[in-house]
Amino acid sequence: MAGNTARLYRIEALIRARGHVSRAELLAELEVSPATLKRDLEYLRSRLGAPIEYDASVNGYRFGRAYVGPKHELPGLWFDETELYSLLMAEQLLSGLDSGGLLSRHLQPLLERIHHLLASGQGGAAADPLHERVRIVTPLKRPVPSRFFERVTSALLQRRRLHLRYLTRARRETGERDVSPQRLVHYRNTWYLDAWCHRAQALRRFALDAVEEAQVLESPAREVALARVQAEMDAGYGIYAGGRRRWARLRFDLQAAQWASREEWHPEQVGRWCEDGSFELSLPYVDANELVMDILRQGDQVQALEPAELVEEVRRRLQRAAALYGATPHVGEAGAAQ
Repeated sequence: MAGNTARLYRIEALIRARGHVSRAELLAELEVSPATLKRDLEYLRSRLGAPIEYDASVNGYRFGRAYVGPKHELPGLWFDETELYSLLMAEQLLSGLDSGGLLSRHLQPLLERIHHLLASGQGGAAADPLHERVRIVTPLKRPVPSRFFERVTSALLQRRRLHLRYLTRARRETGERDVSPQRLVHYRNTWYLDAWCHRAQALRRFALDAVEEAQVLESPAREVALARVQAEMDAGYGIYAGGRRRWARLRFDLQAAQWASREEWHPEQVGRWCEDGSFELSLPYVDANELVMDILRQGDQVQALEPAELVEEVRRRLQRAAALYGATPHVGEAGAAQ
């Protein structure tokens, strides 16, 4: 295939995703000269049969009016960063669910399909070399027994209630309750279930690795509008939901600012550069616990500025952490003690 293969697929992907793309946008996205873009477009039309045409009404290139859906596909399949990561992560997640071997009959056809897609993405080569050369690290994973995951997903899809025996870690108590599953959430390598708790008469979020028993009931699940689930469960920071919404303001020093300015801590965050080169980040939260833990992971490179209760909680935990180590001896004193 003449020209840069990845670039040709990129042109197709841009037009398919946006509907139409201007010449200026293509030049900027592809970082090529006008002459190269002209050759690529001609090659796509004449040699590969791509129905690309220029539409003066939108001042851009689009697929011809005869094109409906993905009727035209270039040979093979090529993935961008997001697509490749999604496929590899999907395979890893699905494989990880089958620790007990109970889901193999359901998962194997899908895993084989993902392998086929990955192989297609390499021009028909085997997918194994890609797995060997791409590593996805998932630390601190909390596995869920496959029998519980199967029952939870079954109840979710069949819209039936679940009876759970559940460990509430904060109180170190195990209790039983009936819930109506609404949504599964995968967050930081752990699965959660958003459900209507019939004991609390409210939406609650349950960590599936804390489930000690799960039984699917015959009773139909109570339906809660997904818009309400999203509004109540997704407003806070991280996995914590419910409660009064507050805004935190953090300041990252010059060193940490280089990557903090590119990180997404929350979809609604607002960032700004300060005159001294530091970076300030404002973001909403409803429960300080996870936010405080993430602040502490940054060490001395970040400072919580507000609200006052967040600042005090960070200070309190830092003092408790320092107390674990007591007075640190000097190197000379340590050597003499030995």
